[in-house]
Amino acid sequence: MKRSQFLNLLGLASINISMNSLNDLKKISDTFPLSQRMPVLFLGHGSPMNGIEENQFTNGFQSISKTLPKPNAIICISAHWFTKGTKVTAMKLPKTIHDFGGFPQELYEQQYPAKGNPELAIETKNLLHPTLVELDEKWGLDYGSWTVLKHLFPNADIPVIQLSIDYTKDTNYHFELAKQLNSLRDKGILIIGSGNIIHNLGLVDWKNFNKDNYGYDWAIEARETINNYLINGDYKPLIKYQNQSKAFQLAIPTPDHYLPLIYTLGLQQNKESIRLFNDKLLAGSLSMTSLKIE
Repeated sequence: MKRSQFLNLLGLASINISMNSLNDLKKISDTFPLSQRMPVLFLGHGSPMNGIEENQFTNGFQSISKTLPKPNAIICISAHWFTKGTKVTAMKLPKTIHDFGGFPQELYEQQYPAKGNPELAIETKNLLHPTLVELDEKWGLDYGSWTVLKHLFPNADIPVIQLSIDYTKDTNYHFELAKQLNSLRDKGILIIGSGNIIHNLGLVDWKNFNKDNYGYDWAIEARETINNYLINGDYKPLIKYQNQSKAFQLAIPTPDHYLPLIYTLGLQQNKESIRLFNDKLLAGSLSMTSLKIE
C-alpha cells in the first residue's frame, strides 16, 4: 500500500499536507527574520532614458538611496506589468526587459543582473491569500523597475521580485491589497511603487521636454491638489480619482501609472510621514513627483 493511501485510510492526508505547508512557511519565515522596519517608496520613473542619464531626477533617486537601510530584498510594483489577475515573479534570475522602442542602442545594452527570490515570491503569494496569485517564471524586471533600481542600488546586489497590477480591479481593491504586505516591511523588505502620478503621453509637449518644471495649467492644478491630499493624509479623493475634477481626468487618463502610488499609500502605517522629492512637472503633461513613507 502506498503511503498516501495509508494516510487517506487514517484520515491523515490533510494533516500531512498542512504540516508540510507549515514547514514551508517556517523556512520562509527563517529566511526573512524580523528586522528594522523599512520605509516605502513611490518613484516617478519617467523616460527610459533615466536608466542611462545623469539628471536632476536620477540625482534625486541617488540621494534618497542614501537615506535607506540596506534591504534584504525588494518588491517592485511597476506600472509596466499590468495583467489580468495578480502575478509575482518567482524565478531565481529575472531577465532585464527593454520594454520600449526608438531609443539609443546604449539603452538596450543595459542590464540589471539582480537575483530574484522565489522564497519571497511564495511568502508574498501566501500573504495575499485569498487573492489568487500566480508564481510567474516569464516576466523579469521591466524598465519601471530597473531604470530606477540602478540608481538606488547600482551594484544590483539586492534580490528583486515584481508584483503585477490586476487591471480588472478598482482602485480601492489595490489600496486594501497592499495592506496585506505590511508585515514584510518588518522583515527588511523594501516595497517600491513605480509609475508617474500625472501621466498623459498623448498631450506631451516634446518641444519643451527639457524645460524645467513645465506643466500645463491643468497639470499644475492636479499636482498641487494631489500633493495637498498626500501631505494631509486625505486619501479618499485619491482612491476615488475618477470622481474628481477635469484636471484629475487629464492627469490620469489611464490607471496603470497611477496605481503604484495607491499601493504605496496602502502600506502607510499610523504616525508615518510622507516626504516628497523630485516634485516637478515635465513636458507639460507628466510629473516626476516621488515620495518616501517612514
